[in-house]
Amino acid sequence: MSEQRQEDRALYPPLNPLKTGWKGRCPRCGQGKLFKGFITPVERCANCGLDMRFSDSGDGPAVFIIMIVGFLIVGAALAVEFTLMPPIWVHMVIWLPLTVILAIGLLRPLKGLMIAQQYRHSAQEGRIDD
Repeated sequence: MSEQRQEDRALYPPLNPLKTGWKGRCPRCGQGKLFKGFITPVERCANCGLDMRFSDSGDGPAVFIIMIVGFLIVGAALAVEFTLMPPIWVHMVIWLPLTVILAIGLLRPLKGLMIAQQYRHSAQEGRIDD
């Protein structure tokens, strides 16, 4: 573990990554904003000055969204199909907008969670811990 990370522990108590990530707050202090746009991370926390260059969630949030939303929508669509047997246009009117809304709604919180987990576990690109 790096000296900077040990110094962070002395100054800032460990925070729950689920709470800070879901709210879009800084993973170190829990106060500063994590995003400057919809899903673009800030370069530095305005409250504690944490350098956010370590944060690279990649495709992680998208994979989780595909799994979660896919499971929910396909399960619900199958349940509706087998119980009500509506025409295909009803499925399209219900499931397409719901899929888009859920995917966009989960993207920011899940990206925040991934960044908070990266901070908590000191994950950085190109580093192997022995």
